[in-house]
Amino acid sequence: MTLRGRILNGAVVLDAPPPLPEGAEVEVVVRAPVPAGPKSAAGGAEPPTLFEQLKDCLGIAEGLPEDASRNLDHYLYGHPKK
Repeated sequence: MTLRGRILNGAVVLDAPPPLPEGAEVEVVVRAPVPAGPKSAAGGAEPPTLFEQLKDCLGIAEGLPEDASRNLDHYLYGHPKK
């Protein structure tokens, strides 16, 4: 079960009353905030693009065969080469 809420004055405030009995044990997992991106026309923040999320990984693979992109299924799963 996932319950959503916010921290308000140091206390967890849930968006809706939980369907839990009084005294039930809970575990709170803090999620990292989404980084602010460029504003959309509607005024809300747009999520980062896949390129923006992965740009630090571009170009760091070394020692791959020249046909790795064409024959990815061969190298990962043993399918016949194309």
